[in-house]
Amino acid sequence: MSRWSEDQVTALAPDASSLSAARKLAGRWHGTGHHDTALWGSCRGSGAEPYRTVVDLGGPAYQCSCPSRKFPCKHALSLLLEWAAGRVADAPETADFAATWLAGRAARAARSAPAARTANPATAEQRRVRVTAGLEELEVWLGDQVRTGLAQSDRSFRAFETIAARMVDAQAPGVAAALRRLPITMATRPDWPAAVLREYARLHLLIVAHRRLDELAPALRASVRTHIGYPNPAEAVRTEPAVRDLWQVLGVRVTEEQRLHTRRTWLYGRATRRWALLVDHSFGSPTFPADVPTLGLCADAELHYYPGAAPLRALWGERHSAAEPFTTLPVDPERPGTIAAALAEHAAALGADPWLRGWPVLLVDVVPVCTESGCCLVESDGTALPVADTEQPWRLLGVSGGHPVTVAAEWTAAGLLPISVCCAGEVIDPAPADPGGAANPGGTRGADGADLTSAALLGTARRAPDLARLAAPVAEIAAHLPADPAVRLLESAALQDVFVRGGHLASTASVPEPAADDPRSLLPRAAADRLARMVRERSPFLPEWFAAATPHDYRAPDALCAQLLEQAERSAEHREPLLRLAGTRGRWLAERHPQWRNLLREHDSVTPAAQVWQYGRAPERAAWLTELRRTDADAAREALAAAWPKESGPLKAELLAVLADGISRADEPLLEAGLDDRRADVRRTAAGLLSLLPESALAKRMARRAGTWLRVEHRLLHTELVVALPDTLDDAARRDGISDGGVEFGYRWGGAPDRTAGRLRQLVAATPLTHWTRVLGGPGKTVKARVDDRFRQPVFDGWVDAALAQRDSAWARALFDAGVPTDLAMLRRRELFALLPLPDRTRHLLGLDGAWLSEIEALLPAMGHPWPEPLAQHVILLLLERARAAARRPQTHGTGPSAHRSLLAAAATHLPVGAAGAAGVAARRCGDAAWERAFDQLAHDLNHRSMMLEELQ
Repeated sequence: MSRWSEDQVTALAPDASSLSAARKLAGRWHGTGHHDTALWGSCRGSGAEPYRTVVDLGGPAYQCSCPSRKFPCKHALSLLLEWAAGRVADAPETADFAATWLAGRAARAARSAPAARTANPATAEQRRVRVTAGLEELEVWLGDQVRTGLAQSDRSFRAFETIAARMVDAQAPGVAAALRRLPITMATRPDWPAAVLREYARLHLLIVAHRRLDELAPALRASVRTHIGYPNPAEAVRTEPAVRDLWQVLGVRVTEEQRLHTRRTWLYGRATRRWALLVDHSFGSPTFPADVPTLGLCADAELHYYPGAAPLRALWGERHSAAEPFTTLPVDPERPGTIAAALAEHAAALGADPWLRGWPVLLVDVVPVCTESGCCLVESDGTALPVADTEQPWRLLGVSGGHPVTVAAEWTAAGLLPISVCCAGEVIDPAPADPGGAANPGGTRGADGADLTSAALLGTARRAPDLARLAAPVAEIAAHLPADPAVRLLESAALQDVFVRGGHLASTASVPEPAADDPRSLLPRAAADRLARMVRERSPFLPEWFAAATPHDYRAPDALCAQLLEQAERSAEHREPLLRLAGTRGRWLAERHPQWRNLLREHDSVTPAAQVWQYGRAPERAAWLTELRRTDADAAREALAAAWPKESGPLKAELLAVLADGISRADEPLLEAGLDDRRADVRRTAAGLLSLLPESALAKRMARRAGTWLRVEHRLLHTELVVALPDTLDDAARRDGISDGGVEFGYRWGGAPDRTAGRLRQLVAATPLTHWTRVLGGPGKTVKARVDDRFRQPVFDGWVDAALAQRDSAWARALFDAGVPTDLAMLRRRELFALLPLPDRTRHLLGLDGAWLSEIEALLPAMGHPWPEPLAQHVILLLLERARAAARRPQTHGTGPSAHRSLLAAAATHLPVGAAGAAGVAARRCGDAAWERAFDQLAHDLNHRSMMLEELQ
C-alpha cells in the first residue's frame, strides 16, 4: 500500500491535543513494521510494558493496548506519522500480535456482513405520508408569515426551532436544517428580509414539488427527495452506473455544526470533465475515512453518483490505482474554463435542480483582484465574477501576485467560494473563511426583487406586490399564478430568484500590475511547512529559526505570504524577519490590504529620503533617523540638529533618544540644548544620554555635586559615606536632571515618602564611576563603604544604574557579589550578571546546586543562546535530582515538573540541540512518570529544533 502523506494522517486526529501528543512520541517506537495494509509497533510509555499499537490501513481501523478512549489514540497517530515520514520499514510478514488482531477483525467482519437491504414499500409510504403532512403544515406557516408581514413576525430562535422540530417529527431533516439557519441570517445580515423571503420561496417551491412528486421525472423526483431529507442508502447508490476516471482532488473543506463535522471533497474527472462531491460526516470529532485522497492527489477509481436532476454527490466505488500527485489539469476546447462557460454550466444545473445552493466551476487563467468595493476573479479581457463577501481572499492573492492562475470554486448566490488554486504545478488550499456549508442562503448579487421584499415585509394583507416591475420573463409567468396573494408572492419570489441566479451576467474589472519577481532562493518546502505551523502556534522557537534563516536570505513561498503578514501585524517582535521573508510578493500584497499597508517600511517605497524626513509621519521619521544613525552617525546628528528648533510633541524625545546608538562627545552640544527644552521627557532623555559620556560637562558637574553632597570619611576600620543633600534643589541641579519625580522605586523613611533618597539615587546614577574609584578606591572597596541605613538602598541603586548605563563589568562584578539590598531588584541583578564575561557567568552557575534552583532560573536568561554545553548538562542533572526526589517522595509539594514549568520551557528553548540525548537518558532514569513525560517533551522539543535547523541548510 502506498505511503500516506502527513496531511492524511493529521486529518484523522480526533482533536488538536491528540495530534500534539502524538508528535511528542517520536523516538519512542521500536519493533515497528509495515506489511500490506498492516502497520504495527511498540511505544515505550510510563509503565513497564510498552503499548502495542496496530493500524489496519485498509479501514482504517486501530487497536492499542493503552487505556485511551479516543480513536485513533495518540499512539496510533504517532505510528502513522512515523510511517508517513519513512521511519517504518517494510516487513516480509506481519508481526504475530498484529496478525492475531487483524485475523479477528476479518472474522468479525465476515460474521457481521449485512444482507442487502431492500426497501419496504409500506415503510416508505408511511414516511411519505408523514412528510406530506408536515410540509402541508409548513405551507400554512409560510403563508401566514408573508401574509402578516416579516416585520411583524416572531423572529426569535424559539419560533423557528418550533417549526423546525415539527419538520424533524415529519422526517424532513433537510427542511428543518434550512429553517434553523434563518434566525442567524436575521441576526447577522442587513439584507435579511430579502434573504428570508428567498428561503421561504425555496421551501414553498419544494412543498409544491413534493405534492406533485409522482408527476416529476425520476431524476427531478430524486432531487426533491434529497433536498427534503429522504434517506438514500449507500447500498442503493452503489447500484447506480459506475463512472470510471482519473479523479483529481481539487478541494477539501471541513465544517462543524452542533458537533457534527462534515468533510466535503471536490473531485474532477480528467477524462469525463465531470465534477463529483464526496461528503463524509463524523459526530464529536473530525475523524473521517482515510480512503479519500488529499488535495493535489488523484486516483483511478469508479464513482457512483447519487440520483438527481443535476448529479454531483457521489460515493467511492472500486479503486484501480493508488493515489498519486498530479501537476496539470485537463484542457478541453469544448469546456475552456472561461467565466462564460462556468455561468452556462451553472445555469444548466440550476435549470435542472432549482434548489441547488451552488455549483463547482473551474476558471482557467484568471487574476484575483481586490478593491475597496470587493474582490473578483478577472479574465484577460476584463470579464469578472465576484468573490463572496464572506471569503478571505488574501492567500489567493498572494499565490497569484497579479498573475493568471487556475481557480476551482463554488459559484453560489453570494458569489464565488474558492476551494483551491492551481499554480506552477501545485494545488493550494486558499484557506477561506468557513462558508458554513453549501446551505447558506446567502444573498443574490444584483437581484431585482425590491418590490417583492417590500410586500413581504409589510405583509400581503396590507400590500400586494407589483408583479409588472419584475423581469419580463418572470412577470409573464407570474401573471398566471394563483390568486392567493401570499402564494403568488412566494412563487413569484422563487421564479425571480432562479431567474436572477441562472441569468447572472459577468461584470468587468481591470487587472492591476502584477508583483515583481523576487530573485532570492525559495525557502525549502520542509522548512516552509514547519514555519507555517510554528507561526500558527506562535512557537517559542521562532527567534532561533529567524536567526538561522537570516544568512540564507530565503523568500517564503507565495502561498505563505498572507499568513506571514497577518502575524507581522500582530507581533512587533518578529515583524522585521517576517516582512523580509515575505519579500517582494509580500509588499505587493500588503499594499492592497488596508491594515497591512502600515507594515511597509519607508525605504521599501519610492518616496525620496529627504521627503520622508521633512514630511513623513512620526513613525516614518523616527525609523528614517534610526537607520541613518546606524549607517552615518554624523549625518543623523546634523539632520536632527537642523530640525531641532521646529520639533515638538512626544516625537522630540523619541528622536533625541536615537542618539544613544553610537553616542559620542560630538553629540554633547545637542544634548546640552535638550536640557533646556520645555518638555520634561526631552530633558530626562538628554540627561540620561549625557550620563553615558563620562567626560561630558554634565558628568563633571555631577562629580562636583557628589563630592559636595556625599562626604567621604576614612575611619580606622572602615570608610563611611556621609550624605548631606540640600533641602532645596537649585535651578542648575534641576536642569541636570535631578528632580522629585520619575524615580524607578519610591523610597520611604519613617512611614513617609523620602524625596531626599530619590534625589540621591539620581545623583549617584549620573555620576561617573571613575569618581567613586578616585575617592573610595575601586569597586570592591566602594561597595564595602558604610552608608546610613536610610540611604544605603538608593546609593546602591544609583551605582547599579551607573554600572548598567556605562556597561562596566568590574563594577557589575562588585555589585553582583555584594548583592542588591532589595528583594524587588532581581531583574537588575540579572542585568548586572549579564555584564560579566561568559566564562565567569558559567562558572558561577556551575557552582550552584539544587538548593539554588530558583537563583539559577532567575539568572539563566543572561546566558544567551544556546547555553554553554557544561551548563546544559548541569541543568539537566539538577532537574534529574528533582525528579528522583519526586520518585522517593511522591505527592510532595514542589517536586513535580509542574513546579518547574518555566525552567523546562527555558531549557527547551535554549539548551543546545545536542542535549536531546541527555534528556532522553534522564527520562529513562528519573523513576517518576510525570518527570519522564517532561523529559520526553524536552527531548522532543530539542529534536524539533534540530530538524528545524537542518531543514534550513
